[in-house]
Amino acid sequence: MSAAKAFKGDPSLHNPEDLLLSSLMSCHMMSYLYVCGLHQINVLTYTDNATGTLETDEKGSGRFVEVHLHPVVTIDNPAQKDLANALHQKANELCFIANSCNFKVLHSATCNVG
Repeated sequence: MSAAKAFKGDPSLHNPEDLLLSSLMSCHMMSYLYVCGLHQINVLTYTDNATGTLETDEKGSGRFVEVHLHPVVTIDNPAQKDLANALHQKANELCFIANSCNFKVLHSATCNVG
């Protein structure tokens, strides 16, 4: 563990902000896989690369103001593509971690068929 590079940390190590993004990505993924299972959508692959917007104040403290998830999902049935995309909203509603945050957690999903 280290502080973020902007705070003179080691960029080769994870920092608490990275771990928060990782937790949000993981929770969304698990919620998404759950709702896909309810709808018999076979997810072949799932990746994400979340981004977060931080603001700092004059005292050096700060906070997240927004996190944006970018899930890329591959499913096997082209007829389910629209439903697969729509289920990200339901996953966001179910995610315990997203529901615990005092900032927006947005998502821009991509669904591929493979």
